Amino acid sequence: MQPRIEEIEARLLIGKHLNMSLANNKTGQLWQSFMPLKKLVTNSIGTDLYSLQVYDSNLDFKGFNPTIEFEKWALIEVANFKDVPAELEEFHLKGGLYAVFLHKGLPSEFAKTFNYIFNQWLPSSNYVIDNRPHFEVLGEKYSNTDPASEEEVWIPIRAKSLN
Repeated sequence: MQPRIEEIEARLLIGKHLNMSLANNKTGQLWQSFMPLKKLVTNSIGTDLYSLQVYDSNLDFKGFNPTIEFEKWALIEVANFKDVPAELEEFHLKGGLYAVFLHKGLPSEFAKTFNYIFNQWLPSSNYVIDNRPHFEVLGEKYSNTDPASEEEVWIPIRAKSLN
């Protein structure tokens, strides 16, 4: 499972967020509250959905603690922040370098992808985690109930320093 390395420009997103941990996972609740509202967004770009995580800058992914809270967002990309529905919030995703992995399977099987990324690929790569949001792109092949589901996992990276 080798990633592609991709540099992206900043993106404008609109959605909702909740604070949660893996031990107190509220992802289903977040998406249930967002999906009926996404039809209110009149200037979306494409149909992809973004599941985005904002972690504390001091988080160590090697010894990841499932009780540590983070901010989780359900989002859609937009052309601009004009006419944002009152029930939704703006999110400005900064551009930068990402390692993009393809997760195939149910969301419940995501732990094996996460483990590979942070315990195998990252330590042996020429990169380290950058302090920017992590996100998944849920495109046309995504289904949270289909074992053949596919989603892209975007991990913010920067080159390891040579010091």
